[in-house]
Amino acid sequence: MFIDSRSVEEGAVIDTTVCIIGVGVAGITMALELEKQGINACLLESGGYKADDETRDLYRGENVGVPYEFADGSSNCWGGWCRPLDPWDFEKRDWVTDSGWPFGLDELRPYYARTHQLLQLGENNFDPAYWEAAIHRNDVRRHPFPSGKVRDTISQFSPPVRFGKVYRNQLLAAKNVRVPLFANALNIDTDADAKTVTQIDVATLSGRRFAVRAKQFVLATGGIENARLLLASNKVQKAGLGNGNDLVGRYFMDHPRIMSAKVNFRDEWARNKLYDIKYHYQNKAVSAHGTFISSQFALTQSVLEKEKLLNARSWFYSVFRGENTEGAEAPIRAKQAVLKKDQPGYSMSGDIVKMLMHPVDTACFGLARLLQPRSLITEVKIQTIVEAEPNRDSRVTLSTQKDALGLNRVVVDWQVTELVKRTFDRTVALLADELKRGNVTDIELDEELEGKPWPAQLEGTWHHMGTTRMHDSDKQGVVDRNLKVHGMSNLYVAGSSVFPTVGANFPTITIAAMTLRLAGHLGRVIKGEDGSATLVASSGLPLRSDAPESLPMAASAMHMPGDLAWPLAKK
Repeated sequence: MFIDSRSVEEGAVIDTTVCIIGVGVAGITMALELEKQGINACLLESGGYKADDETRDLYRGENVGVPYEFADGSSNCWGGWCRPLDPWDFEKRDWVTDSGWPFGLDELRPYYARTHQLLQLGENNFDPAYWEAAIHRNDVRRHPFPSGKVRDTISQFSPPVRFGKVYRNQLLAAKNVRVPLFANALNIDTDADAKTVTQIDVATLSGRRFAVRAKQFVLATGGIENARLLLASNKVQKAGLGNGNDLVGRYFMDHPRIMSAKVNFRDEWARNKLYDIKYHYQNKAVSAHGTFISSQFALTQSVLEKEKLLNARSWFYSVFRGENTEGAEAPIRAKQAVLKKDQPGYSMSGDIVKMLMHPVDTACFGLARLLQPRSLITEVKIQTIVEAEPNRDSRVTLSTQKDALGLNRVVVDWQVTELVKRTFDRTVALLADELKRGNVTDIELDEELEGKPWPAQLEGTWHHMGTTRMHDSDKQGVVDRNLKVHGMSNLYVAGSSVFPTVGANFPTITIAAMTLRLAGHLGRVIKGEDGSATLVASSGLPLRSDAPESLPMAASAMHMPGDLAWPLAKK
């Protein structure tokens, strides 16, 4: 049931069983699971039926680290990439600082399997041979990786699922879940010892104030905003909730990516689509078993261990005529504006002028993106995404500046370690050697990154992770293995902010798997406390029986639009 919070009685207190803060992938997944269990929940959403500038402004902040754009990211701009983490991504590695999860891949396998229905994926199978055989890709068998240092990996594509749109009707028809819109969480209230959460203080931009009281609380506002709300909830603990050991907001990670090198194909490989992001993204030509797929290069576990490297994924990237020019960048920005992507200070008229001033570049780039003719390829490069190394000094803190609701804005200090640079260098070098041995291509390497400042082409992928990291010890983590905040009885955190290490795969599928796991745990906790699933009903909210066109573009009740993004949205 959808609710307009601007109509809630001033000062009302809403009683429910579980309060979920944030309508992103984690929040909606949690709500759907609680509905199935017959558990009453209130799902707070900061936005309305569509994106608006006033709500967007609430989550803007300052970047003081590696040049980085961090403000936008949600399932509304997610590209659909899905692949579980590798087994060694969960393990403690002596060359990776603060690495390791409290459990291994086996713990998540049943939940990964369940995500395939939720994310509308194909079979629960990521064996490259299975998929490649179905698209008759015999070149892999003719050109095996000769040294065994490089492996073939497969990702599946979700359509992609836009959670608010796809699951709108389920939430509308839910008997146990209500979704207050325009509801911004301002503070997490606790008892005098900061051990138990008592309620969430909520406000609308129209000035209405009320509270949500529950037995259990789940914070699911994204990798930056999860930390922000914990730090801002400092009425009892001055450093913020869960922050007794100064860990909230630390270990902020994103997946860094760079395009590098120059690729010169052998003729028989020049038209391969499966490894080229310009051709394998949602392309029927490389689909199999009714599912869109893509292939990436990765180093084997033995090489990573021997070389002491982080995990990484690489693929080819064809560059079309006109790309990376003003005439090409202008229509990209215009498209993002139509899709309501956050672009502070954006001017549509300015970009129209740029397109008119550079008609050839604009036309060539548009034709290339639409029809993908190989005659317009000017060069081929390698794009690599590397696992971020956990770094205590990479962090999210509160600014002295405040938003329209009086909440401190964030300062993001993204720090990327030298091991990441070495991983970029060695991954591409080893891949170049392997592809030359396999008679696939010659690759001209760029100058090495290690020991030098980060180049301007370094980008993040809007995968905000690590700021409420999971660990069995409260000295090393904010939440325990069940995602409950250490030292608190009823506050849980969902989303990629709990990832201690992040691998080199996109986080959506792992966020969904972890949320399914948390929903099961939370259901058992609640039923154990109450003896049944018959719980307190919400009260005091005016209800809407009409469905909005879609759930709001903003995906969290704490302003941030989710914790996921399409990693190539700018291309």
